[in-house]
Amino acid sequence: MTEAVRVERRNGVLEIVLDRPPVNAIDRATSIRLGEAFAELRDDPELRAGLITGGGDKAFSAGWDLKSAAAGDEDEVGLWWHNDYGPGSFAGLTEMWDLDKPVIAAVNGLAIGGGLELAIACDLIVCTDDAYFALPEVPLGIVPDSGGLQRVPERLPYNIAMEMLLLGRRMPAEEARHYGMVNAVVSADELMTTARGWADTIAAGAPLAVQAIKEIMRETESLSVREAFTYLRENELRNFPKVLLSEDASEGVAAFAEKREPQFRGR
Repeated sequence: MTEAVRVERRNGVLEIVLDRPPVNAIDRATSIRLGEAFAELRDDPELRAGLITGGGDKAFSAGWDLKSAAAGDEDEVGLWWHNDYGPGSFAGLTEMWDLDKPVIAAVNGLAIGGGLELAIACDLIVCTDDAYFALPEVPLGIVPDSGGLQRVPERLPYNIAMEMLLLGRRMPAEEARHYGMVNAVVSADELMTTARGWADTIAAGAPLAVQAIKEIMRETESLSVREAFTYLRENELRNFPKVLLSEDASEGVAAFAEKREPQFRGR
């Protein structure tokens, strides 16, 4: 049997494949394994970016494994937050607040329910032209509270978000790109090439600067511009102070002056 979560390290990038045929649904054990993979990305200084995609060519993920829940699996029934879903909570990423390394979602097909919530927890999304996104929880008597209610209204106009939340409407790839919920729409043949190209670009950058950008964006996204400046100056952040006095900052300036490629070391 194929592993539900496969992990490969490549040039500073951690590639994660969610592979549970037929639609890559996520049960508790898979969520925990995803959380372990994202924790590895967070904790290993040699890793600079993450990339997650789904196995096969049909689905990125159909979200929570409803069949296991309906079958009465003790690990899957009841209020999900009463169970241990591992680091980062559901799908390993939706509540991993201390991950300062960017993650790219390569969405190959449908991303519905928790699958959409996993994708939208990433920093960049590229999807195939036949992909679609949906939040079908209401007809099931539940709500999308692993990011659907929190993140989707931030990415979409209010009325469009409510169509997805209340009507369960499927949003095709090009519409998602139009609203800015995804960054790019490509053919299936181009999906991984595009995602890996983005990941390689991030991995080649100054690690402290990349991590500081993600940290600052996360911590100030709900603030006004003035409040964000104040927060930046008055609060202790993990990465921002390190950047200004880092060896990488000196190296970047020197490399620019000397017209050569910088050699960043993350310090």
